[in-house]
Amino acid sequence: MKRTKGYKVLVTALAFVLVLMLLSACSKVNNSGSNTNQGAEKNNASSVGNSAEELTLFIDAPWYPVKEWKGPIADKITEKTGVKLKVTVATDDKQLPLMIASGDLPDLVFTYGNVSRLSDSKLSYPWNELIEKYAPDFKIDKTRIAIHTMDDGNFYTIRNAFATQEEWAANKYALGNNGNPGIAVREDILKQLGNPPIKTLDDFVNVLGMVKDKYPDMVPLIMDKEWIEQYFLMQFGVDATFGSPWFEQGGKVDFFIRHQKMKEYFKFMNKLYRSGYIMAENFAHANDKIDDQYATSGKAFAHMYTVSVADSDNAVVKREGGAFTFKMLPTSLSSDAKIISGGVGFAGTFITKKNKNPEKSIKLLQYLATDEGKKLTMFGIEGEHWTWNEEGYPNLKYNPNNAQFVESNGIKWWYLYNDGITEGLWSYVPGTMTTQSLMEIKKITKYKPELGLIQAGPDSKERTMRTKIDEMIKNEKVKVYLAKSEEEAMANYENMVKNAEQLGLQKLVDWANETYQKRKDLFK
Repeated sequence: MKRTKGYKVLVTALAFVLVLMLLSACSKVNNSGSNTNQGAEKNNASSVGNSAEELTLFIDAPWYPVKEWKGPIADKITEKTGVKLKVTVATDDKQLPLMIASGDLPDLVFTYGNVSRLSDSKLSYPWNELIEKYAPDFKIDKTRIAIHTMDDGNFYTIRNAFATQEEWAANKYALGNNGNPGIAVREDILKQLGNPPIKTLDDFVNVLGMVKDKYPDMVPLIMDKEWIEQYFLMQFGVDATFGSPWFEQGGKVDFFIRHQKMKEYFKFMNKLYRSGYIMAENFAHANDKIDDQYATSGKAFAHMYTVSVADSDNAVVKREGGAFTFKMLPTSLSSDAKIISGGVGFAGTFITKKNKNPEKSIKLLQYLATDEGKKLTMFGIEGEHWTWNEEGYPNLKYNPNNAQFVESNGIKWWYLYNDGITEGLWSYVPGTMTTQSLMEIKKITKYKPELGLIQAGPDSKERTMRTKIDEMIKNEKVKVYLAKSEEEAMANYENMVKNAEQLGLQKLVDWANETYQKRKDLFK
């Protein structure tokens, strides 16, 4: 998730009432998700005409592309809720923990990495208490509440980007989001090579070899530093990732480095390196823009990132006057390809105990959780940025892969409360390669959010153990990728597993199984 961007609408009171009535009517007709709060529109209507209150928001994501509360979407949210936000984006992933330690917290925090830490009554207001006191008609479904309820019986946020298996199945045009892996390749180079087929992993490796032989100055495959593993793990049927490490087999869960397919995956990656198809320096890129520059400047043949990589690269190449295009590889290059999603959502908004107006804060989130609010944040302003297609998806009047337009208008990025279905509908743009790839991804994805609930508390011994193991793997995996022979790669892999076990991996797995059995009951 890299990239993206703001006008001000002046309306008379009468015009606003007419617009509100129209949007209200549309939202009733076009309700696409199960998690709606029609009552919020009534509550927030009272804010119209009031002077907006400024609340501080800290976004715990250094890569976040929008840095200021501006643009038509932000203005519309302020108009609807009476709240404007003074935004600060993290400089690094250490900033929020330091703020927590010092007690220097803003009114609101949006985070994905510190959800457990902020789900604490000493730091944040429980949503359930604020809803009972200030917004009793803010309705949230039982599954989402169950996922976020802590041991103290409270829930302190609801993460965005989540949908149940049933919601995904009931919304054929909801396809997931950009958080899925993909590879794009140069169409002109393929043509010059005689358009060799790429239907399997072996085909792809063969083409990388042809590129290396014919274009020795070109990097056969460049990889986004945050997306080095996901695409190929998917091809080998490894139903876990470095970030979502738990997989289930025979009713038991285990840690991903002990997955039976991991050796095949590492052998494959090591062979790509030893063949000169990927570069050692790729594993030390300082930021996630370097791979983009290799691809869009013509220095790389294939670019591994997400399902939007071809469309986004093509937009940049076109803007910069380039004369080549990328196309996506198939999602499945192997009969083993599959995805088990343990997703419980991406990021959530917390109302901290430092918050100067908890009532307006929970009502802001209540509005964003309405059908109207979710469509506003994700699609833009109805009529101006999109119209509803009677088949059940938005007809966008812009290219969602045009990061410059999306970011400057504030579309998508103010999803302080949203859901996977609305976010997934934004991705359905007939005729784009991103949509085609997401349709292919949906076919091979099964959802098991109970796996995502295997999360250790922020100060627990299990969290400490997991952190030590993750740090060790972060360093040791590069030795596997860059080994000088397959034998050395496997020796380094075995050593990595041995190190993890010495750091307490089996104890962590035992704890994970106990937790998993308890969490599974939430979904019965």
